[in-house]
Amino acid sequence: MVTHDGTSTSPAPQMGPEQMRGLAKRLRARAESVLLRHQPEQHRDLLTAASLIEQFANISAEILSSAAVIDRLVRLLQLAGGA
Repeated sequence: MVTHDGTSTSPAPQMGPEQMRGLAKRLRARAESVLLRHQPEQHRDLLTAASLIEQFANISAEILSSAAVIDRLVRLLQLAGGA
């Protein structure tokens, strides 16, 4: 059975931690640009978005790292006949 989520937008491609950090860096640079110095709300919003993206990138990297460790442990247990 095919399910449809009812939205007309395509899902965004997944970003890895490094791509997220790059995006955060670009947002921070845009916030610091001359054009936004006189628009404090947009400046603050972009800096906040950049910080949140960096935090998410760090969490994502930690999850991926933990998943790799767990996967290696499961394989070792399987090799040892314990799982």
